[in-house]
Amino acid sequence: MARILGVDIPGHKRIDIALRYIYGIGPSNSKAILERAQIDPAIRAKDLSEQQLSRIVHAIQEGGYVIEGDLRREIGLNLKRLQAIKCYRGLRHLRGLPVRGQRTQTNARTRKGPRKTVGVQRNPHAKAGIH
Repeated sequence: MARILGVDIPGHKRIDIALRYIYGIGPSNSKAILERAQIDPAIRAKDLSEQQLSRIVHAIQEGGYVIEGDLRREIGLNLKRLQAIKCYRGLRHLRGLPVRGQRTQTNARTRKGPRKTVGVQRNPHAKAGIH
């Protein structure tokens, strides 16, 4: 298992797929990084030499990609800012409801969580024959 910028990437996968295990690097960024580092995307991650790994790290750092902890922090700060100014999007995030205009009367279970059944409490003595 190779390590790139503190992230373990699976050795048995192609390097263009394995790079996606780094938070903030997707398919297009992965392709661009390998092109900049001049590495064949079909090579397996375990077959990379130390020099090739350092070229990949150098390409990521030179490319100015925001990844891992910095990206998570940036996203968190953006959400905090929206919540602090009490805008509509910030309030939706705060309440755990869909942010982008989806309906909530039905669906939206991913954001709202499992259903909380609301029903009437039955009187245990009603129609039980106890007077």
